[in-house]
Amino acid sequence: MTLDYFYGQAGKLFSFYRIPKALFQEQRFQNLSTDAKTLYGILLDRMSLSVKNEWFDKQGRVFIIFTIEDVKRALCCADNKATKLLRELENFGLIERKRRGLGKPSLVYVKNFSSDLSNERVQNRENHESGSPKNACQDPPKSRCNKNKKSKTERNNTNPILSDELEKMKNRKLLEEYFSRSLEIELLLRLYPDDEDTLYQIVNLLVDICATNRKLLHIAGDDKPAEVVRSRFMKLNADHIRFVLKCLA
Repeated sequence: MTLDYFYGQAGKLFSFYRIPKALFQEQRFQNLSTDAKTLYGILLDRMSLSVKNEWFDKQGRVFIIFTIEDVKRALCCADNKATKLLRELENFGLIERKRRGLGKPSLVYVKNFSSDLSNERVQNRENHESGSPKNACQDPPKSRCNKNKKSKTERNNTNPILSDELEKMKNRKLLEEYFSRSLEIELLLRLYPDDEDTLYQIVNLLVDICATNRKLLHIAGDDKPAEVVRSRFMKLNADHIRFVLKCLA
């Protein structure tokens, strides 16, 4: 099998599972198997789908439904391996499963891997501050006033950046809503329930391309004007997506 090279920014056009670096770099996760780390990345990815579907419990916590069969399909492994990996993540406190009984699949809560570290840092800072000498040199009022002015200035200087980021997020949200309507995603989800992840990946890909600020996009070996690509993508409808799903089947 001969594969082609990546050119320019082509690698950004694909969807990827994101596995936190902390799982590989921090001592507390040293004994967590690589397969379990990979599964955690897959579960994190599924979280975005739950957020879109507003799968929250009464406490506002996000949950996912990811069964043993889902693990087997995702990692191409046997039943015993899938069970072992979920139990391993539970033992490390990275997930929590809430069993519902009556043949219903368990709810899976993907835990925040960085929360322990954040708590530890807060605790260390509090200990450091509480242990500081009472007669330590304090900043005079004028000095503190200058620092406050500087802090306000720094905060004000970041406002345009924050505004730009908010504007980008708003534009992405509008694009997501547009493609969800024009591609009839809700209908396609009912017709192709097994392709749920693929459908959302298609929407995300279209949003990424249409939201880009680049003038040219490298597609099929050629540089195309971004406006032309964006215009064509905005004309897609549900029939085009059905055709894609049939080709992928």
